[in-house]
Amino acid sequence: MDAPLYSPKVVHDLLERHGMRPTKAFGQNFLIDGNILRMIVQSGEPAGTVYEVGPGLGVLTRELAASGLPVVTLEKDERLKPVLEETLADLENVQIVWGDALEFPWNDVPEGSVLIANLPYYISTAILTRIFESGRFKRATFLVQKEVAQRLIAPPASDQYGFLSALTALHGKARIVRDVPKGAFYPAPEVTSSVVRVDLTGQKPQKSLLRLLEAGLAHRRKTLRNNLQAAGYPVGKIDEVLANLGVSPTIRAEALTYAQWQGLHDGLSA
Repeated sequence: MDAPLYSPKVVHDLLERHGMRPTKAFGQNFLIDGNILRMIVQSGEPAGTVYEVGPGLGVLTRELAASGLPVVTLEKDERLKPVLEETLADLENVQIVWGDALEFPWNDVPEGSVLIANLPYYISTAILTRIFESGRFKRATFLVQKEVAQRLIAPPASDQYGFLSALTALHGKARIVRDVPKGAFYPAPEVTSSVVRVDLTGQKPQKSLLRLLEAGLAHRRKTLRNNLQAAGYPVGKIDEVLANLGVSPTIRAEALTYAQWQGLHDGLSA
């Protein structure tokens, strides 16, 4: 093709030729900015086996394939089969997996894999949870809504802090690479996006600690004590452990440090 695949005209012509319109239900907002595409790939530093979720028209997939590494891309919308057969036909190092990325066996991917993706907004949190908890990835670089990006990097006691923040911090270190304007996509989304990179340690926190965090951070307007009690933790034990840690029973979960979370977990598990 004469013009690059991410050219707005090529994108429009491709969709029209295949009788397709982007589907909001699948979070389809196709990248049409070459500079952003290259920046995502450079920030992600492809290595090992590269995984992508939601290839759309294959725009980012082609950039990833240029690394020469094996690329596995997962797509749920089977209407895109003829499109991807056309746009990725000449790429021998790309494998397309058709199906729901939430049901993919992430725990079985090669150790040291890398995720680089323009994540569909509606499943971004669920996919990241599976990627982090698999322990198989060395890093993940992805586009998400700016609001989600801010939650990913939020420290304890900040307004955006929640379970996703805690989950990310337990598995690695996240940073926002840059914000991406709405005009970099077709169709333009309603919100600004951000490119986030998470360098992962590969360690797997105890599942009981993750359950504790999820329970404690379930409702921001409730105290930690009330959230844990609602989740079934014995209230007497909660009060005892909080007292031993020197933590007020009226504290909200988002104010706890990670050391206090670990102390709370160890105390409740004893």
